[in-house]
Amino acid sequence: MTDTTGTNPEDSKIITLARSARARNGVPEGAAVRDETGRTYVAGTVELESLKLSALQTAVAMAVASGAESLEAAAVVSSAEAVADADRAAVRDLGGPDTPVLLAGPDGTLKSATPAGA
Repeated sequence: MTDTTGTNPEDSKIITLARSARARNGVPEGAAVRDETGRTYVAGTVELESLKLSALQTAVAMAVASGAESLEAAAVVSSAEAVADADRAAVRDLGGPDTPVLLAGPDGTLKSATPAGA
């Protein structure tokens, strides 16, 4: 059950998308970002022998490759207790330090919402 109590509908949507990506691909993390136009980009963890990217780094890269100029919000679904510094840095690079980064557990329950620059 996804419990995103207290989040706005658009943020709940990216948490749901991130959760779906994680489940569909059987990866440790799923992520979704929303750009300045409202478009969303969804990704899972990439673990190849020669390339390792977190789900959030992959989602940010997809946004950049698609022409996004900024981010409104980012979400990652993971069993981790905190968003990795490298993930927050990727969001900050495109969206700025005030871009909210939402962390939800595998069941979709919101664990934290912090600015990318925190």
